[in-house]
Amino acid sequence: MLLIISGAHDDSVRAVLPKLRERGVPLLRWDEADYPEASTLTTGFLGGRWRQTLTYRGEVHDLSRVTAVWHRRPGRPAAPGVPEPTQRAFAEHVAALALTGAYDLMVGARWLPASPQHVLSVDSKLLHLYRARELGFTVVDTVVTNDPREVVSAWNRTRGRLVTKSLDYREFRVRGERHHLYTTVVPRRRLTGVHRIRYAPAILQPNVEKAYELRVTVVGERVFAARIDSQASRLTTVDWRHYDDANVGYFAYDLPPDIERRCVRLVAELGLTFGALDFIVTPDGRYVFLELNVEGQWAFVETLTGLPIGDAIADWLAEATARPDPKGPTDVR
Repeated sequence: MLLIISGAHDDSVRAVLPKLRERGVPLLRWDEADYPEASTLTTGFLGGRWRQTLTYRGEVHDLSRVTAVWHRRPGRPAAPGVPEPTQRAFAEHVAALALTGAYDLMVGARWLPASPQHVLSVDSKLLHLYRARELGFTVVDTVVTNDPREVVSAWNRTRGRLVTKSLDYREFRVRGERHHLYTTVVPRRRLTGVHRIRYAPAILQPNVEKAYELRVTVVGERVFAARIDSQASRLTTVDWRHYDDANVGYFAYDLPPDIERRCVRLVAELGLTFGALDFIVTPDGRYVFLELNVEGQWAFVETLTGLPIGDAIADWLAEATARPDPKGPTDVR
């Protein structure tokens, strides 16, 4: 059985569900946000073996039958029925611990992209840069710091061609409005407020000249590369995530074989089965590695280029699910 753990409105999962049904894959879709309030999870060592059951929408599911898991941006455990805030926080905290333990015991299942605990351990931009460099990718000078003096040094070192990035793409609010931190050029005038970096470490890199950019999606050993003509619009010149699809072209792209092999190796050596990698291609043809997104978006790439990424995900999950049922969490080491 395939267990899909995701939010109810995830577009990527929606796109793959019909493909899984076409392949006859038995599946259960569930969201961690429905636990503990709207579902029960029981793990126990009884009669000489471990057993795990998930009860959801009136049905009991034996998790020892799960051979594949797609963990795709689920909600957080929620206990809205507990009115007192500290008690609710406690309930949600212990629920998260119970989930971690349950996932640890699902040793017979294959995960996409990996178990949540493993994803947490390897989801580090610095680690990705380090591993990419070891594999021979071109990586630019990079500093992660909260020291204002380092920002000034980096600005001088790049002769004013400096960009800053966040370590995580996470929403926050300014005067009640939602904001994200995108890759941003650091002009000289911003150095007057450089002291603010002390409270939030940031990535500092030179602003590399671009011919275009690439989003490379790896599913198992299959690779799908998309060219993004980010320099065609002023909005996307520095960060294509500002999106100007009316003016920016997206095209299927043939990677050089050595770059393709390194992409697969990077994902695999991080213990992952999926990754979305970002590159700059410079005017002189160099491929500059930027980052790897463990749960990166891919549906927009498929829509805009026709690359069959959803089919590759469905194939991977179908193959993993078709393996014989595991014996359950009986051999945990």
